[in-house]
Amino acid sequence: MYRDKPMQSPPIEIDTRYPALVTGATGYIAGWLVKQLLAAGVTVHATVRDPDNIEKVGHLIDLGDSSPGTLRLFQADLLQEGSYDDAMSDCQVVFHTASPFTLTHSDAQRDLIDPALEGTRNVLASVNRCPTVTRVVVTSSVAAIYHDNHDCDKAPGGVLTEAQWNTGSTLDNLPYALSKTLAEKAAWALADAQDRWSLATINPALVVGPGLAPGQTSGSFEFLTLLTDGSFRDGAPHLDLGAVDVRDVADAHCRAGYLKTAKGRYINYATTLTLYDIAEALHPLFPSLPLPEYRAHEGPRWRADNRRSIDDLGVNYRDPVPAIVDMVQQMIDNGDIKVPASK
Repeated sequence: MYRDKPMQSPPIEIDTRYPALVTGATGYIAGWLVKQLLAAGVTVHATVRDPDNIEKVGHLIDLGDSSPGTLRLFQADLLQEGSYDDAMSDCQVVFHTASPFTLTHSDAQRDLIDPALEGTRNVLASVNRCPTVTRVVVTSSVAAIYHDNHDCDKAPGGVLTEAQWNTGSTLDNLPYALSKTLAEKAAWALADAQDRWSLATINPALVVGPGLAPGQTSGSFEFLTLLTDGSFRDGAPHLDLGAVDVRDVADAHCRAGYLKTAKGRYINYATTLTLYDIAEALHPLFPSLPLPEYRAHEGPRWRADNRRSIDDLGVNYRDPVPAIVDMVQQMIDNGDIKVPASK
């Protein structure tokens, strides 16, 4: 089961007089953010594709029923101009988390670029029409900071910071990273064109931990499926990556939304892991899974500076490995990962 230990980061003051908007509320990160806001007593305006689809929104309704805060569901569409206006009414803080994250797609422009870029523009256009909004937090990614691990070597001091931008990804080469880069740049352009509301972006690395929704989907779950289905059984390539517990990502969003001093970009990760590091942690607990059993080769290291999220936001990062273990267990329980029968 998920180790739901108390939040370790220092408490912050959350203004519960005004509602907060969370876009894409059925999403992986959004679910934990909604939970944290409701627990703090906030009225959460949660946008979803279909508020009447109990299979998709039932867990959010349950969170609202069992929390001090109040949940209100609204229908909205990333590609429909003005569809966020009603949900944003009277809100002080807007958390824009809605954006596709998938490793599989048939049309990168349609499935990734358009909803990320046009969705951000539509949400922030609504912000410009809503006089009560003073802070916007956009879920970006470290993918908007770098294209591949070779970019770490090119960064000053060999370490990625919030000053870097991804300049290598294209529609044909890591289009997801391109979608996050274009969307975040659009957000900053719109923020810089006015002075009523301020913007902060959270740029997480690989987000890990169980989801709150039944059958939760995200590229993170697709990634864990690849690692556990035998795709790397003959050896794990040296893929260095940052990892962060999904609760710490939600916490960073909440802090960026309510700390008056929060501004700018925040790299969000706890530690660096390789595929083999993850496999080593999973092997003793899931011996039947066809996990990588050795390193195939070495490769460039991933190095990034997360001090702004620690010093400015006060995030106290958890070890992400227990969250990975519980994530895999959840996927096994849901039938998303097939465990071979013991011989």
